[in-house]
Amino acid sequence: MSTKSSGDETTPWLTADEERAWRAFRRMVAAVQAGTVRDLGAVGLSEPDYEVLSTLSERPGRTSSLHEQAAKMDWSRSRLSRHATRMEERGLLRREPDPTDGRGCLLVLTDHGFDTLAAAAPAHVASVRRHFVDRLTPEDLAALEAIARKVEGPEG
Repeated sequence: MSTKSSGDETTPWLTADEERAWRAFRRMVAAVQAGTVRDLGAVGLSEPDYEVLSTLSERPGRTSSLHEQAAKMDWSRSRLSRHATRMEERGLLRREPDPTDGRGCLLVLTDHGFDTLAAAAPAHVASVRRHFVDRLTPEDLAALEAIARKVEGPEG
């Protein structure tokens, strides 16, 4: 909605250019995400599965606290805990007590989880290239990175 509604003079409505940019951004994110999610599904993983596995693979000992992983994914601990339970049932990770947090646990990437990630990674990278990277110039990528840094930073 780009016009003022019934007497609301304080809302800074989007200009036509701002609204077009916002909607284009939303369509871009949805299109890229739909493509990469579909491609990950073809190799038996969800997007959150892949994020958990790839993050754990990069950590010392292939281990992260549930709290750290939830913060990285911007999920609640309970949501990640439920997801981790499903991943644990599939043998992708295991839980261990967190010695620094009596109420928490550590998520540990299993060998099966690492092998699953290693098998999925080439398809995922190809998907990211097909749906995103290869459609942009190096200048586009640099501009997009600069924009993302501005948007993801603290609110001013």
